Amino acid sequence: MRVVTIKRYGTPDVLKLDSLEKPKPKDDEVLVKIKAIPITTEDPLQRKGKPYFTRLFLGLTKPKRSVIGAEFSGRIEAIGKNVTLFDIGDRVFGHSGSNLGCYAEYVCVKQNGLILKSPLNMSDEEVAPVCTFMAAWNFMVVLANVKPNQNVLINGASGTVGSAAVQIAKSFGAIVTGVCSTTNIEVVKSLGADQVIDYTTDSFTENNELYDIIFDVANKSTFSQSKYSLTRNGIYLNPVLSASILAQMLWTRIFSQKKVKFSATGLLSISKRKGYLKQIVELFEKNKLKTIIDKRYCLEQIIEAHRYVEGGNKKGNVIINMIN
Repeated sequence: MRVVTIKRYGTPDVLKLDSLEKPKPKDDEVLVKIKAIPITTEDPLQRKGKPYFTRLFLGLTKPKRSVIGAEFSGRIEAIGKNVTLFDIGDRVFGHSGSNLGCYAEYVCVKQNGLILKSPLNMSDEEVAPVCTFMAAWNFMVVLANVKPNQNVLINGASGTVGSAAVQIAKSFGAIVTGVCSTTNIEVVKSLGADQVIDYTTDSFTENNELYDIIFDVANKSTFSQSKYSLTRNGIYLNPVLSASILAQMLWTRIFSQKKVKFSATGLLSISKRKGYLKQIVELFEKNKLKTIIDKRYCLEQIIEAHRYVEGGNKKGNVIINMIN
């Protein structure tokens, strides 16, 4: 099977088109013939081995896994003898977990892993990035408990997680302000944002507006800068873990009505994340959520796709279509 391998950390050029033997599913696994994969913001980080502490899991001096990528959509081609939840031919999507391996034509996933049947109203490329909605769900719904008529600001509203957060907040009846660049204003409006701030000309910390929730997906602000834009019991969310975020979480938990919150979505249990994913799928089936596809590439263009994602100008999702 065709794969993209990585033997060392570095620039997009470390990604090499290669060939490996097609895997065989274990007794409790399914073999998925991959149709589409998203290039998420995490993929370049896996390729670079950054932040450096992630190398404790990815490999200290070089990647443990020669094939990276964790999200996929496709069809089940074979099943292990103990598999009861899926049948050959089922359309599925999911996340392969710490084994990664999705930059390939085939991947094996445990039937009790993070894998679900694809909604009937979505194509393979539309459903491939749905797992990225889990992070937005975890922050907006679980941590912040978003409610109808709350004022919510999403900084970085045109990216993968940001576009998901805008839609999730709107599906709960919130009043949403999105922050993005000039070129992405129409995209964010199409997601349902009630207002859009162009960060190249305006700053949300200086507009005298108050928000119940500020979700800084872009990691371009700090709690200190944003706290005056929060309501009395407002919540500041940032998906990038740092020492300052940890310190602010502890300080605001004790001394402030305004709170800083963080959660590592990828470290939550499979059962929790699968629960989030099922609720997200229900909203997709009701057409309350949609995936935005910015660019499409084939597997041979993986280096170009990584360069584009790292450029920071993507509008939604970048998809690799497996032409096989």
